[in-house]
Order: sequence, then structure tokens, then C-alpha cells
Amino acid sequence: MSERKVRVRFAPSPTGPLHMGGIRTALYNYLFAKKNKGDFILRIEDTDQARYVNGAEKYIVESLEWCGLKIDEGPSKKNDFGPYRQSERKHLYREYADKLVASENAYYAFDTPEELEEMRNLAKKAKMPNWQYNAISRNSMKNSLSLSKEEVDKRISQNQSYTIRIKMPRNVDVRFYDEIRGWVIVNTNNMDDKVIYKGDGMPTYHLANVVDDYLMKISHVIRGEEWLPSAPLHVLLYKFLNWEEFMPKFAHLPLILKPDGNGKLSKRDGDRLGFPVFPLEWIDPKTNDVSSGYREKDYFPEAFVNMLAFLGWNPGNEKEVYSIEELISDFSLERVGKSGAKFDPEKAKWFNQQHLRLKSNSELAILMKQNCSYDVSEVYLEKVAELMKERATFQSDLISEKYFFDSVEDYDEKTFRKKWKSDSLSLVNEFFGILNNIENFSATSIESSFKKFIEEKEIGMGAILPNLRLILTGKGMGPSLFEIAALLGKEEVMKRFNEKSTFFQNMFLKKQNESR
Repeated sequence: MSERKVRVRFAPSPTGPLHMGGIRTALYNYLFAKKNKGDFILRIEDTDQARYVNGAEKYIVESLEWCGLKIDEGPSKKNDFGPYRQSERKHLYREYADKLVASENAYYAFDTPEELEEMRNLAKKAKMPNWQYNAISRNSMKNSLSLSKEEVDKRISQNQSYTIRIKMPRNVDVRFYDEIRGWVIVNTNNMDDKVIYKGDGMPTYHLANVVDDYLMKISHVIRGEEWLPSAPLHVLLYKFLNWEEFMPKFAHLPLILKPDGNGKLSKRDGDRLGFPVFPLEWIDPKTNDVSSGYREKDYFPEAFVNMLAFLGWNPGNEKEVYSIEELISDFSLERVGKSGAKFDPEKAKWFNQQHLRLKSNSELAILMKQNCSYDVSEVYLEKVAELMKERATFQSDLISEKYFFDSVEDYDEKTFRKKWKSDSLSLVNEFFGILNNIENFSATSIESSFKKFIEEKEIGMGAILPNLRLILTGKGMGPSLFEIAALLGKEEVMKRFNEKSTFFQNMFLKKQNESR
């Protein structure tokens, strides 16, 4: 058989917001497709209408768009393999369910939910807590294997509700190769007769996803570890439908684990530890509860994607900061691990910090302008970005220091108590007098004047520099004070000196009097 074109699908259910684990699944599918010049398909698996949540599909699409994962096919980008919502493909599935019944690989089951629940309760009383509908129990249930053909035909003609279950063979080893985990072997004695077609006329996930993957010519199924127990059933469905040569290759991704302890990362962990687990903010349509998202928490989408890529995959080198193009180039399923990947919220911040530093000052200035309430030019903001980017983790940090835009009332009291002495006012008065006479008011000339001043006075930097910083910024530390002063300009520097030097001296005298 000739090499198949790579076609992968991300197939979420619109039952709520998309977890970051879901986005990672989409990302790995996308990277694999693009690396192999294939197609990345979005398919909405909405067969479970009872759990459908309004707005969830729109949220899925918006999340992928924010992350830059462009689909080649999907509900909004149709091709020859649609429709791309399973609810719109409802007419397709019955044909294949009937084929399975006709080949005696599936059967009709008339048991009501109440009867099934009663059977489970009886099994519990008999110390059989994990009762299954399987090769052993099926003959004592109401189905087309235990009832006569006449009885079955009668029930169907009377429109009695029924499901279609797969007929699991006895004691057969189901083998398939997982691209991440290697060979997987499961004996059918450990599998039950799953429902593949429901009484409401909709297929279950098991039948629908196999039929859709076949009809859409999916070459690789890359999905979460939670689907690994279902894979043997899907392998059997390919066999029973005579599609074995078209069966996709499987790759089951490791879980994303909570930062502390063991177990899968959940929304509760995010709420408890103070970080988002969703790409975008989600407002529950029933309760109006708001769940935070990485976008609204000021993360760059490229940083979020970079962070997710490393939750289960590593490139085999020391490189950690990647663009999406570099991820496509380096990604392979061979370097995806089997064991769960522990999420580290601090590492997520680190990735954002690194991507912020990669941006030019002009790029950052455009972003800052959108969120800055002060009337300043982009050229000015570029200079602020240059001073702040090495100290910033998020975009909002770049404009977090009010002193770049206005005189500040608050000040660092610890620095003031420690550094403002009886001779501080005379020192700052003298130095600001020197600053006022500088013609070329640049960082270089300010720094040169400062060094000359402390040399002549025979004092250390600590005798005056922290107090100059207090006057201009109210802070005890920060970016280069000479750069800040040059950016503010001589007029603003002298204005703040006139406002603040006497203020700090008066505070100093007041505290001296209080201590006597």
C-alpha cells in the first residue's frame, strides 16, 4: 500500500470549556500534521446531546485561533470530508451499526436502564461489584442473542427502545502498536459489550469516531491517555467492518499532572493554587461562574503554546524557548514520554517572560499603548519597554511603574528610614543643582556628573543614590536611575525634586522628633 497522506483530527466534545490538556492534544496533532505536510482537522464530537453546553463549540474554535493553531478543515472551513459536527453526520452511522449486526459482531439489546441498574445492584449483593454486560452475562439479559428471532422482530415492530451492543468475542488477544507506548495487548475477557448505538438514534463515541476516522481518511489518532482503554474496542471495530488496512496509527499522550501530589490536573487544582487551567476565560452559561484563562491573565499565546509543548515532549537538547515554526521543525512522537508530565505554574510564567524578552521594544510599545491610560507616545513607551523588559514577566508589568508617567505619592518607607540622614537634603540639593545645569541631559552625562560628584564629596553611592531614586520614583530599587532621569527629562526631574526633597526632609525631622 502506498504511503498515506497524514491527516489528523482534534475531536473535542462541546460539553464545557477546553482544558489545557485538550489544547495540548490539539497542539501535538497540529505539530505532527505540519511537520509531515499533512492536514489538521477540527471535528466536533457532539453525539452526547444531554451534556451539550451552549457556547462551548465557539469557545473551542476561539481557543485554537488564539493559540495560532489554524485548521485545514472543520465546521468553519469545509472540505470534501464534512460535515464536521457528528450531530450533522447522524444519518451515516446507522448503516455501519446494521452491518455489524448483520455480520453477527453486534446485537440488539432491549434492557431498560432500570433493569440494568437492578442487575448491577444484585451483582453488588453477590459480592460482584464490577458487573459487566459481556459474553457471560449477555445470555441472561434481554437481547437478540437470548430472545427468539420472532420476539426480536416483534419488539422492533412495536418500536420498543433498544441499543446496539458490540458482541465481544471470548478470550481473544487484541494487539495494536502505540506510537508512544509500543505494543499494547488486551484480552477480550477483560472487555464488555459496549453500547455502540443508543436508543435515541445517536451513535456512542466508539462507533462514531471509528466511522468518522475511516470516512475522513484519518492516518493518525493522537489523543489523551484516558482513551487508551477504549483503543482495543476501536481496533476490533476496524476489524469487524473490514477496514483493517485503513486503521490509523494510534498515539496516546501522557496525562498532565497537578503541581503538588499525584493525579490529573483539574480546575480545582487551579482554583486552589491560583492559576488558570483553561486557555481563555470561561463563563458558565448556567451558573455565571467565571473561570480564569491564560489570555486574560496576560500570557502571550506563543508562550502558552511553548509551555504546553514541553508538558510531555522534549526535543532531546537544552533548548526550551521555541517559536511555533521551531516546534513544527523539531516535534516528533518518538520524543513524547509515556509518564505523566507535572505542571509547574512558575515555569509557565518563565516561558512568558522569555517570550516577552524576545519581542522588540517597538512591538512591546504597541501592546503597551493599548493598555496605557497615560497620553504618551509609542516612542516614549519603547524607551520604557527597554528599561522594564528584563524585569517584566507579563505585558502589564511593563506599565506597572507609575513613576514613568507621573509623580508618585507612595514611597518605599524601608529605604527612606535606612538611607535618609541629616546631611541627605544638602547632598540632594547640591546634586540636583548640578543636574539643572547639564545641557545635554542624557543618561551618560547624568551618570558622569554623579560619579564626579561622589568622588569630590568622597562619599559612597549609597549615601545619595537611594535618595535620588526615592525622589524620582518613590522606590528603593529598579532600572538604571540615570536612564530613568534621562527619559523623564530635565523639566520633570527638577519638578519632582522640588516637590519631594523637602517632603522627605520634613518626614525625616518628624520621625526624629517622635523618637526623642
